[in-house]
Amino acid sequence: MKLELLKPSQSLNKAYRKTSIRRDQVESFKSGFKRLFDRNNEKESEENLKNIVADFLKQIWYGNDYEINTKDRKDLVIHHGKFFKDPVGVIIEAKKPGNKPEMISVEKPNAKAFHELILYYLRERIDHDNSLIKHLIAANIWEWFIFDGVWFEKNVFRNNKLKADYEDFKISGQDTRYFYEEIAAKFLDTLTDDIPCTYFNLKEYEECITNLSPEDDIKLLDLYKIFSPEHLLTKSFVNDSNSLNREFYSELLDIIGLGETKD
Repeated sequence: MKLELLKPSQSLNKAYRKTSIRRDQVESFKSGFKRLFDRNNEKESEENLKNIVADFLKQIWYGNDYEINTKDRKDLVIHHGKFFKDPVGVIIEAKKPGNKPEMISVEKPNAKAFHELILYYLRERIDHDNSLIKHLIAANIWEWFIFDGVWFEKNVFRNNKLKADYEDFKISGQDTRYFYEEIAAKFLDTLTDDIPCTYFNLKEYEECITNLSPEDDIKLLDLYKIFSPEHLLTKSFVNDSNSLNREFYSELLDIIGLGETKD
């Protein structure tokens, strides 16, 4: 199996990508990322990492409008609403930056983090009858692999053999290691088509996020939107692609030394 890596700009809804962002949203976004970087301690546990990621998501996009927490054995989930009874929309598997053997990589996508996403998806989709899972994520603070729930629906839930193996696993008394190595890993090995996923490394954006130069802010707009409820939970958005954020537009003109004139 191989991954088909997509940039954030390739994964976003085209209409949503054209929507404008206010200056205060950009500044809040940069502030949240700086705090994320400052709190990242690679010597800490993955439990610590989960809290950092959850706080980051709440600060920038989700606030008190969406519940973000652990569920069962899942590292983190984002619910479709503010209560834990609202269905899960996003499943996140968090790994420590130094945990390379278990983390998905471009060179080795068939890794434990992927196996865990498959198990958590099947539990949520089959055991809880949840058909509203929009995205599944493996992340280690720096690297993010975001998979579309549609791919899991077509290739995991609709795979009768995989579902049968999962049902047998539930009554077998075997531990999760058995599922990862004997079921999930072997399932991924059978796949011949590339698996599409959004991929980015935050180290490539670190300078734009931490410097004081507003001219770099435009490089962050797609990244800002990729984390939003409008993308991760596929929430509706105002299609203002034909309107213009005048404040942001004027700032950009000023930065590059241009002015607007009427013809």
